[in-house]
Amino acid sequence: MQVILVRFSEIHLKGNNKSYFLKLLKNNIKEALKEFNCQIESIPNRYVIKASEDELYHISERLKKVVGIHSISFAEEIDTNIENIKKICQNLKINGSFKVDVNRADKSFPIKSCDFNSILGEIILNNNKLASVDVKKPDKKVQVDIRENGKTYIFSDIIYLKSGLPLSEYRDGLLLLSGGIDSPVAGYMMSKRGMRQDILHFDSYPYTSPMAKEKVIKLAKIIKPYIGAKYMYIVSMTKLQEAFHLNCKTEYAINLLRRSMIMIASKLCEKFSYKAIITGESLGQVASQTIESITTTNNASSYFPILRPLIAFNKEEIIAIAKEINTFETSILPYEDCCTVFLPRNPVIKPKLEISLNEEKKIPLQDLISEVINNMEIIELN
Repeated sequence: MQVILVRFSEIHLKGNNKSYFLKLLKNNIKEALKEFNCQIESIPNRYVIKASEDELYHISERLKKVVGIHSISFAEEIDTNIENIKKICQNLKINGSFKVDVNRADKSFPIKSCDFNSILGEIILNNNKLASVDVKKPDKKVQVDIRENGKTYIFSDIIYLKSGLPLSEYRDGLLLLSGGIDSPVAGYMMSKRGMRQDILHFDSYPYTSPMAKEKVIKLAKIIKPYIGAKYMYIVSMTKLQEAFHLNCKTEYAINLLRRSMIMIASKLCEKFSYKAIITGESLGQVASQTIESITTTNNASSYFPILRPLIAFNKEEIIAIAKEINTFETSILPYEDCCTVFLPRNPVIKPKLEISLNEEKKIPLQDLISEVINNMEIIELN
């Protein structure tokens, strides 16, 4: 019977808490596969997924978006006994070099791994005239996993997935999602640390087009399986940006905008019990991401931490991950975001906190923030 063998890695380090993380991962797998007619069995240090052969490929594609899984394999599951294993190996078709790798997790199995490697290798050689043994760089590795549940799993290929920790059952993070390349990747990186997140997007209609908003909703739906998002909040920044533009120093417009975004995010964290704010900032990438700009932005959140998983990444590294999680092509669609509205010709690179605070006094900032939060749009992501 063909099955999918699921492995995990970092969970092994969790000691007495291992069972908690295993339960999280299994529940997340169940959620990801809820539309399939399949069984998920727990065996020591593995999960086994059973379904019709027609569904197994589609199941494997869905598993690729479940963080916490180290790797999967399509495997043949058989009852553990010497003759059954020999029979499977006898029927393998191999043209080229190969190696047999027996994992004897079940220590009651009567033949030691190295001896069984030789026995099975000889069987494969005798039944494949074009096959040869190469233990260093084989074209194919025949893996024989003899498990403690009385079953043996035989496979050749290992598909490596996202690894990391499984998503928490609680939505603790609030991801600031723009229409760019970086923020979806930031959300994905935090999901690998087990942080489930909802999404906050800032809009500037009518200065930005409805297509810009649709682009970000599309991005949210792409990353939803990775980050476990349920809600997306869309807050209009138009009145705030107009107020900054008309009343404040032009060169401070972006700094003031970023600070107001963090103030809004902090209030939403307090209102909806999120524990952290996640941004896609990378040190030195643009004027609003210098250490001075980041310092003044941090000041806008008096309690909730601002997590920046991409802080030391360069653009090429971020783009590579964006392509991996399928957000890149959507992120580069040519629709502007709110940070391009009223963009100053020479934005301040090293803002001073005292100036930012003085500029904010020129407008009814807290009243405007309360107004935009009261009028925000909430989308339930399906």
